[in-house]
Amino acid sequence: MRKLHLLRPLTAALALISLHAAGCSDTPSQGDPLTGDPSGPGGGSGPGGACAPSGGGPHWLLEGETVKFPVACSTGLALPGDAFEVVDLPEGAAYDPVAREVTFSPGLDQAAVYEVEIRVAQTDEVGRVKIGVADDWADPSNVPVVDPASYPEEYGLPVFFLSPGPDAKEYAPATVVYRGHTYQAEAELRGESSLSYPKQSYTLKFPKNDKFNEPDEAGGFTDRRKVVLASTFDDNSYVRQRLAYDLWNRLDPEHIQIKTYSAVLYIDGEYRGLYTVVDHVNGYLMEDHGYPQDGNLYKAVSHDANFALTPYRGEGEPKETLHDGFEKKEGEPPEGEPGAFADLEELVDFVATSDPETFVAEIDARIDRRDYEDWWIFATFIVANDSAGKNSYHYHDPAPGNVFRYAPWDFNASFGQAWETSRESASERVDYTTMNLLFQRFLEEPSIGDPLRARYNDVLHGVFADAEVQALVDGYIQRIDASARRDEARWSEAYRSYEGWNTRTDFTTYEEEIAYLKAWISERWQHQDALY
Repeated sequence: MRKLHLLRPLTAALALISLHAAGCSDTPSQGDPLTGDPSGPGGGSGPGGACAPSGGGPHWLLEGETVKFPVACSTGLALPGDAFEVVDLPEGAAYDPVAREVTFSPGLDQAAVYEVEIRVAQTDEVGRVKIGVADDWADPSNVPVVDPASYPEEYGLPVFFLSPGPDAKEYAPATVVYRGHTYQAEAELRGESSLSYPKQSYTLKFPKNDKFNEPDEAGGFTDRRKVVLASTFDDNSYVRQRLAYDLWNRLDPEHIQIKTYSAVLYIDGEYRGLYTVVDHVNGYLMEDHGYPQDGNLYKAVSHDANFALTPYRGEGEPKETLHDGFEKKEGEPPEGEPGAFADLEELVDFVATSDPETFVAEIDARIDRRDYEDWWIFATFIVANDSAGKNSYHYHDPAPGNVFRYAPWDFNASFGQAWETSRESASERVDYTTMNLLFQRFLEEPSIGDPLRARYNDVLHGVFADAEVQALVDGYIQRIDASARRDEARWSEAYRSYEGWNTRTDFTTYEEEIAYLKAWISERWQHQDALY
């Protein structure tokens, strides 16, 4: 028996097909979607590829279910059943040469991804079939995944195995197994509200000499020192975070790009469910974008980070400091030392006190205005009430001539949902000028505000077009559908009873939330199009 350790992820279309996985697949695959080889899964060898032996697939099933698939020549060449030799079958699987069919009913200790070879001596060809057996975590007699290295995927999504699970917001040694590779890493809990979730979020920190690598997801998620595993506990559509970051990335390729993808997490052998893998915003990420790693990185952690002299919703009283609402994450001098926030405070003071003429003349010497204008377009389109002031990053290389850059963060509150999962109207008119003085200054200056409103219209009919956004959602669903349903089975009861929102009377299922999300996007687009 041979298990497949490192497999490239499936294409979206193939993943959707494979989600029928509760039982059988009985149609040979036309070519190998993993390699592009038209001769069948895993390719073929031999003179001319006369047969291109195939068993279809990949085939996904749960422990205890049964998969049956026919063995045939994908070229249409007719050969007798005994012309095919099926090898490397998992224990309990069998090939019937009379029926030309493989049957496999895995036990509760056989969760793994298997590669089966189909050999044809007559044409000297070999085809390969992938069989993925998902762990049946809900069965009381279940045996946890025996070999994490042999379980690189689950229903087409990559799998993280983390052990031990962290219990504090402080890094501790941990082992991470991912796509057959074992990392000696560190892990910590992350977040604020999510710390009380039964399904928590984590940050993983990898060694300098063994950085995290995922070459295929998100266009390449490679050489990462830190990776965030963001809980989807507060979003039963499972896609809001991904959709928000992807829309930000599409606004301008020169933005600080935050990559994401979906993956499955096991902690100490226990199924934890579907997570969103997100770039960690830090000096390493800035370095990846061509900036010094040791620049100043500030995070807006409360709505007082409003670029004004008074607190958010204050009654005129001054802030204690001009950096109220911000934390310094990186750079020198560190937070707590004199001058730690000097460049940020100078920016806040300028935004809050400069006269209109000076603001227009000098703002571009202080910030990358495209970043901050796009922040407004982005936040107002998705109604990111919790990320139009707080939940943002601001990076500055203090060397002369450099400007502040913006990077987004945390979008569980978006696309028709508040941070505590209550519903938000798609026809709400928001400009966030009371939440963010920088936005107010942009919009009240005709030389800035008028072109900005015009560009909003261009964005709506470009990368934010309804059809474009809907296509992104559909692509996510094709990949995550089976995993989302597994996660829902694991967490739906805890989700509905969670004290942060258990008074709601309008809970949805995963399917209903996707329908709600898609309808909300279309209604929001129409509302904004009427405005701009």
